[in-house]
Amino acid sequence: MSARAAAAAATGERLLATAWQHFATRPYDDVRLREIAGDAGVSAQTLHNRFSSKEALFTSAFLWWGSSEIAQRNAAPVGDTTTAIRVLFDRYEAHGEAILRLLAQEERIPAVRQMTDAGRAYHRQWVQRTFSQLLHGTRGAARQRRLAAIVAATDLLVWKLLRHDMQLDRANAEAVVAEMISCLRDLSPAPGRGTPHPVT
Repeated sequence: MSARAAAAAATGERLLATAWQHFATRPYDDVRLREIAGDAGVSAQTLHNRFSSKEALFTSAFLWWGSSEIAQRNAAPVGDTTTAIRVLFDRYEAHGEAILRLLAQEERIPAVRQMTDAGRAYHRQWVQRTFSQLLHGTRGAARQRRLAAIVAATDLLVWKLLRHDMQLDRANAEAVVAEMISCLRDLSPAPGRGTPHPVT
């Protein structure tokens, strides 16, 4: 039984890895389950028995890939901005193109939108933990604004803007993000402006 279970687990891992390779490199509509099954070395029926639909396979493959990404991003030390940005750029350089492709499809494919929303939620939590020192001493609306600013500065689309659109080399792109974040230490609410509504 243990050998059979190990074989089944290996088959599942192979299917998820193959599926992610297809979804990460092709438009969602162009991905064919029979091609995934063939590349994974299993029958179409085996794939269907494990994943009842294309949406279910995509979600499972995304979560399979995401668990590895989360483990690597969570290795970024809390309080070390330079290293955190380097870890983040490692992940963006490796998989940014795939995520940008998914973002371009999220408005019309609910399964993709569900996963990209989950990615945004994780990124916000990662920022809140990793850059907690920059949030220390802030509260209420001021804390939410600062958190939103760091989330924006470290967003995948900023990486795209710097690395693709502006064609900066990686070192300078990382330096720009570090400078954007470092400026937040000197920010304080402007006098006489009142208290803006919290950022949600």
